Amino acid sequence: MVNPLTAQGVVVAVVAYDIAPKGTLDQMVDQVTRSVVFLQRRYPSNQGIYICGHSAGAHLAAMVFLASWMKHGVMPNLQGFLLVSGIYDLEPIIATSQNAPLHMTLEDAQRNSPQRRLEVAPARPVGPACPVLVVVGQHESPEFHRQSREFYETLCRVGRKASFQQLRGVDHFDIIENLTREDDELTQVGLNPSSPTAF
Repeated sequence: MVNPLTAQGVVVAVVAYDIAPKGTLDQMVDQVTRSVVFLQRRYPSNQGIYICGHSAGAHLAAMVFLASWMKHGVMPNLQGFLLVSGIYDLEPIIATSQNAPLHMTLEDAQRNSPQRRLEVAPARPVGPACPVLVVVGQHESPEFHRQSREFYETLCRVGRKASFQQLRGVDHFDIIENLTREDDELTQVGLNPSSPTAF
């Protein structure tokens, strides 16, 4: 899915992290955050870093959005976030089979839920002009729709520059698999992040 982007001169970094049960939620968030720190230090003259994540990746991207950069000693040149079909409130997962490899406690869920962190302490770790586009597919489950809409509304309520988009005709998997196509709507967002319709 990086090919349509790299073909147009976009530099793409695909970030890995230790998934459960090897990695805890705190470790995953730290690893992804430190990857952004690494990129900024390695390429200090970058023209802007845009973060995109899908599903659990959208959760991690949202946590990067809320990161405290002072403790890392660097302020990345963050220019936009594309959150696709994300999970922003982890508490509903605790009682499901999805939590088996995570062993997530209520405290873990609260500490690592972007939705809760925005509600409890709406910090401004990145510039207020840094836009966030929250996207969900038309045929996603009701829970993905609920979480996407509520996270977008909370971003707006705490004064962040955010927009919301429901993509027609796609489900949780189509929405990201279609990024292999240059004419896909989300691919176009990646190719033209400064477009008025992108964020």
